Amino acid sequence: MTRVEKIDVVEPPTVYHVKKGEQGSVLDISGFNLWYGAARALFGISMTVERGLVTALIGPSGCGKSTLLRALNRMNDLIEGVTIGGKVTLEGNDIYDHRADVIALRKRMGMVFQKPNPFPMTVFDNVTYPLRVDGVRDRRVLEETVERALRGAALWDEVKDRLQDSALGLSGGQQQRLCIARAIAGDPEVLLMDEPCSALDPIATAKIEELIDELRGHYSIVIVTHNMQQAARVSQNTAFMYLGRLIEYGETKAMFTVPKVRQTHDYVTGRFG
Repeated sequence: MTRVEKIDVVEPPTVYHVKKGEQGSVLDISGFNLWYGAARALFGISMTVERGLVTALIGPSGCGKSTLLRALNRMNDLIEGVTIGGKVTLEGNDIYDHRADVIALRKRMGMVFQKPNPFPMTVFDNVTYPLRVDGVRDRRVLEETVERALRGAALWDEVKDRLQDSALGLSGGQQQRLCIARAIAGDPEVLLMDEPCSALDPIATAKIEELIDELRGHYSIVIVTHNMQQAARVSQNTAFMYLGRLIEYGETKAMFTVPKVRQTHDYVTGRFG
């Protein structure tokens, strides 16, 4: 079982030059550490996620991007031997407090994975699944949610006549947008996206990127991406991670044109990674 450790660790300071959202921060991470057994995966991560903006996490494979993302809605709790230290707050509430309701937390932080993972059920039932789990049975409410979520995911016009068809019959890009619709059906505050375009073709990728831009402002989005061009296109802030550490965190344009740390410069210019 995951337990919180309060450990004092001195780490090299992260260089910050972050674009501030007009509405302040939604997530605040302070001195966050994570171990898989004896192996340390995250080292003293401290950063804020600005409300209503898109924050990209970049860095080479194995640098801790996905580990950090999954820690934000406590998905790492499902892995035996995980230990954490430090603090993560959502709207000022410590998500690792022993009194925190993990199920309620995950409803507030929708998750979209690398590969589309629609459930083997109808399009309609995929979108309404989070509501049904909460006991919602009112048909009118379910229908309104389906249309709202599918419109929000820019998928309504493509599937409005296929709501009772299996979601597995959709194309890969449509399936991923359906997963986004399912994630926003419960009206979360934060959307976590773990390389959501890595399994998609360029056309489907472009649609997902357009969708992310449309969702910005309605939701605070944190996206892990191995594609630096994608990070530059969709995000307002970018965090560069390396070997489990947050090296530099700043406004995306500055991170890609005038980074303040040599490691960041070498990575974004393709010298390593």
